[in-house]
Amino acid sequence: MKIAVDFDGTIVEHKYPAIGKELLFAFETLREMQRQKHQLILWTYRSGKELDEAVEFCKEKGIEFYAVNKNYPEEEFDGSISRKIDAELYIDDRNLGGFPGWSAVWQIVSVGSSGELGKNQGVKKSGKGFKKFFKMD
Repeated sequence: MKIAVDFDGTIVEHKYPAIGKELLFAFETLREMQRQKHQLILWTYRSGKELDEAVEFCKEKGIEFYAVNKNYPEEEFDGSISRKIDAELYIDDRNLGGFPGWSAVWQIVSVGSSGELGKNQGVKKSGKGFKKFFKMD
Protein backbone atom coordinates (compact mmCIF):
# COMPACT_ATOMS: atom_id res chain seq x y z
CA MET A 1 0.00 0.00 0.00
CA LYS A 2 0.98 3.59 -0.47
CA ILE A 3 0.52 5.30 2.91
CA ALA A 4 0.68 9.06 3.52
CA VAL A 5 1.82 9.91 7.07
CA ASP A 6 1.64 13.29 8.78
CA PHE A 7 4.49 14.39 11.08
CA ASP A 8 3.37 16.87 13.77
CA GLY A 9 0.77 15.36 16.07
CA THR A 10 1.10 11.97 14.37
CA ILE A 11 4.71 10.79 14.44
CA VAL A 12 5.70 13.29 17.15
CA GLU A 13 3.82 15.47 19.62
CA HIS A 14 2.63 18.70 18.02
CA LYS A 15 5.25 21.32 18.92
CA TYR A 16 5.67 22.98 15.49
CA PRO A 17 8.03 24.53 14.51
CA ALA A 18 10.06 22.53 17.05
CA ILE A 19 10.11 18.74 16.86
CA GLY A 20 8.03 17.22 19.62
CA LYS A 21 8.63 14.00 21.52
CA GLU A 22 8.05 10.89 19.41
CA LEU A 23 4.68 9.23 19.96
CA LEU A 24 4.60 5.77 21.49
CA PHE A 25 5.21 3.02 18.90
CA ALA A 26 5.40 5.49 15.99
CA PHE A 27 8.78 4.44 14.63
CA GLU A 28 8.36 0.76 15.47
CA THR A 29 5.11 0.73 13.49
CA LEU A 30 6.56 2.70 10.57
CA ARG A 31 9.62 0.42 10.37
CA GLU A 32 7.39 -2.67 10.35
CA MET A 33 5.20 -1.16 7.63
CA GLN A 34 8.31 -0.58 5.53
CA ARG A 35 9.50 -4.11 6.23
CA GLN A 36 6.17 -5.29 4.83
CA LYS A 37 6.91 -3.28 1.65
CA HIS A 38 4.39 -0.48 2.17
CA GLN A 39 5.49 2.78 0.53
CA LEU A 40 5.49 5.56 3.11
CA ILE A 41 5.10 9.18 2.06
CA LEU A 42 5.78 11.96 4.55
CA TRP A 43 2.80 14.27 4.09
CA THR A 44 3.21 17.38 6.20
CA TYR A 45 2.64 21.12 6.37
CA ARG A 46 6.35 21.60 7.04
CA SER A 47 8.60 23.09 4.39
CA GLY A 48 12.13 24.46 4.10
CA LYS A 49 14.35 24.12 7.17
CA GLU A 50 11.54 22.67 9.33
CA LEU A 51 10.84 19.98 6.72
CA ASP A 52 14.54 19.11 6.43
CA GLU A 53 14.71 18.75 10.23
CA ALA A 54 11.69 16.42 10.28
CA VAL A 55 13.09 14.25 7.47
CA GLU A 56 16.46 14.03 9.24
CA PHE A 57 14.78 13.21 12.57
CA CYS A 58 12.94 10.32 10.94
CA LYS A 59 16.07 9.14 9.16
CA GLU A 60 17.92 9.02 12.50
CA LYS A 61 15.09 6.81 13.79
CA GLY A 62 15.45 4.43 10.82
CA ILE A 63 12.71 5.76 8.53
CA GLU A 64 13.45 6.98 5.02
CA PHE A 65 10.34 7.89 3.12
CA TYR A 66 9.50 6.82 -0.43
CA ALA A 67 8.61 10.47 -1.10
CA VAL A 68 8.20 13.70 0.89
CA ASN A 69 5.16 15.89 0.13
CA LYS A 70 5.11 14.28 -3.34
CA ASN A 71 3.38 11.32 -4.98
CA TYR A 72 6.73 9.88 -6.07
CA PRO A 73 10.35 11.02 -5.53
CA GLU A 74 10.87 12.56 -8.98
CA GLU A 75 7.63 14.54 -9.05
CA GLU A 76 8.06 18.24 -9.83
CA PHE A 77 5.26 20.55 -8.79
CA ASP A 78 4.41 22.86 -11.67
CA GLY A 79 0.83 23.85 -10.88
CA SER A 80 -0.68 21.38 -13.36
CA ILE A 81 -1.05 18.59 -10.80
CA SER A 82 -3.05 18.33 -7.61
CA ARG A 83 -1.23 18.84 -4.31
CA LYS A 84 -3.30 16.03 -2.80
CA ILE A 85 -1.08 13.01 -2.22
CA ASP A 86 -2.17 9.83 -4.03
CA ALA A 87 -2.33 7.16 -1.32
CA GLU A 88 -4.53 4.28 -0.21
CA LEU A 89 -4.32 5.31 3.44
CA TYR A 90 -3.75 8.62 5.24
CA ILE A 91 -2.46 8.62 8.82
CA ASP A 92 -3.03 12.04 10.37
CA ASP A 93 -3.97 13.49 13.75
CA ARG A 94 -6.60 15.63 12.00
CA ASN A 95 -8.71 12.57 11.08
CA LEU A 96 -12.36 12.63 11.96
CA GLY A 97 -12.32 11.47 15.56
CA GLY A 98 -8.64 12.35 16.03
CA PHE A 99 -5.53 10.20 15.89
CA PRO A 100 -6.28 6.72 17.32
CA GLY A 101 -2.66 5.96 18.30
CA TRP A 102 -0.07 3.74 16.65
CA SER A 103 -1.40 0.51 18.18
CA ALA A 104 -4.74 1.10 16.44
CA VAL A 105 -2.97 2.07 13.21
CA TRP A 106 -1.04 -1.20 13.35
CA GLN A 107 -4.26 -3.18 13.88
CA ILE A 108 -5.86 -1.56 10.83
CA VAL A 109 -2.83 -1.83 8.51
CA SER A 110 -1.66 -5.33 9.40
CA VAL A 111 -4.98 -7.13 9.55
CA GLY A 112 -4.42 -10.88 9.41
CA SER A 113 -1.61 -12.60 7.58
CA SER A 114 -2.89 -11.35 4.23
CA GLY A 115 -2.40 -7.71 5.18
CA GLU A 116 -5.65 -6.89 3.37
CA LEU A 117 -6.80 -3.51 4.64
CA GLY A 118 -9.99 -3.82 6.64
CA LYS A 119 -10.23 -7.64 6.58
CA ASN A 120 -11.80 -8.99 9.77
CA GLN A 121 -12.08 -5.45 11.15
CA GLY A 122 -15.58 -4.65 9.89
CA VAL A 123 -14.19 -1.75 7.87
CA LYS A 124 -16.35 -1.55 4.79
CA LYS A 125 -17.96 1.28 2.89
CA SER A 126 -21.44 -0.04 3.64
CA GLY A 127 -23.27 -2.71 5.60
CA LYS A 128 -23.42 -3.85 9.20
CA GLY A 129 -19.63 -4.13 9.58
CA PHE A 130 -19.17 -0.43 8.81
CA LYS A 131 -21.89 0.52 11.26
CA LYS A 132 -20.43 -1.74 13.95
CA PHE A 133 -16.90 -0.36 13.47
CA PHE A 134 -18.15 3.21 13.84
CA LYS A 135 -20.66 2.29 16.61
CA MET A 136 -23.67 3.28 14.52
CA ASP A 137 -27.15 1.75 14.98
